[in-house]
Amino acid sequence: MENGKNRLQQTQEEVEEVKMVMITNMAKANERSEKLSDLEDRADDLMEQGRKFEKTTAKVKQKMLWQHKRMKVLLISIGVVVGLIILGLIIYYAVPK
Repeated sequence: MENGKNRLQQTQEEVEEVKMVMITNMAKANERSEKLSDLEDRADDLMEQGRKFEKTTAKVKQKMLWQHKRMKVLLISIGVVVGLIILGLIIYYAVPK
């Protein structure tokens, strides 16, 4: 009978030990789940920031493109005016009076 009680007590101790290990494992799993949830939230935030950055860069690129085109037209116009002035001066001084 004594041997049976010892075996029962030993089995109960092992069950308690397994129970404690399982509780610890469940706590760790819950902790990991919370960390993964935080990581997902941060990843979503980064994705949103990336989309905003992409839109902003597209707008800036378009603005710079138009600015470049305007500068090009302005420089060409100035070149044409200077060319016409030089051509007019050449014709003015080349024609005998």
